[in-house]
Amino acid sequence: MFIFRYLLIKRSKIHYFMICDSLIEELFSQNIVVLKDFDIVTKAGGVDKGVLSDGTQIAVKQLSAKSKQGNREFVNEIGMISALQHPNLVRLYGCCIEGKQLLLVYEYMENNSLAHVLFGTNEIEATKLDWRTRQRICINIAKGLVFLHEESTIKIVHRDIKGTNILLDKDMNAKISDFGMAKLDDEDNTHIDTRVAGTIFGVVALEIVSGMNNVKFRRDENFVLYLQKNGDIMEMVDPRLGSAFNKKEVVRMVNVALLCTNQSPALRPTMSTVVSMLEGKTDVEELVMVPSTLSDQSGYSMALFNKFAQASFNGSS
Repeated sequence: MFIFRYLLIKRSKIHYFMICDSLIEELFSQNIVVLKDFDIVTKAGGVDKGVLSDGTQIAVKQLSAKSKQGNREFVNEIGMISALQHPNLVRLYGCCIEGKQLLLVYEYMENNSLAHVLFGTNEIEATKLDWRTRQRICINIAKGLVFLHEESTIKIVHRDIKGTNILLDKDMNAKISDFGMAKLDDEDNTHIDTRVAGTIFGVVALEIVSGMNNVKFRRDENFVLYLQKNGDIMEMVDPRLGSAFNKKEVVRMVNVALLCTNQSPALRPTMSTVVSMLEGKTDVEELVMVPSTLSDQSGYSMALFNKFAQASFNGSS
């Protein structure tokens, strides 16, 4: 069991955890509220579960020490990212700096990740993902991306939207994590178009419908052949759902996902349009396909699902 000190700093209703002995003297001149300890009680998947002295649960993630930034710049950037608050973003409370060790302190999410529940072997956990929950999770993710891409003062393009980075709270609401890592870990590539993240969202949406990992699509030759030949879009629905799903809603979600995975960036909808379509407030746009390439990891699954496009839209009529 490890013990870490933290400083709780309150500034305009935003709380930061700053742990760095070299900064304590400077920080004392700012609005420091209290100095406490927290214990690391468990460790799994590179993320530690911590408990503060007041009983608050937190998640602590260690970063590699490859950042080109100094401590002051790192802390300033954490401050900016911590200020991004939205119901569908995992709250970043602040950071811990101990020499070259960089730790990020997040809110704790009780139901682990979407990947853990969706792709895991625990059938009891899988029952948490009924159709209504899957639909809500998909909309939650889209709303989080709308905030990052279009609404926040700091525009962040999440380049790694995947099941392991979508965390679930005690009520199975989805929150995006690691959304600031583009700024912290990769300072040379900040010009990525937001619709690239939208493409990856489309792949995740298809995973949510099918219950099958994108990697599985690439490995399973029989499934590839099935996708090529079968025209019934309902057959791709996760069999664990049985018949307990709304067919029109499934078709809508698949159609929106296919729009997001279009090879042409100009033909992909913005995330705000995606939310409107998923919520049924806007008609799903007509899918216009262009030739796909299989040049990247997600491109393969995108190309496979593109073969379903016509059948999908026929199913909605």
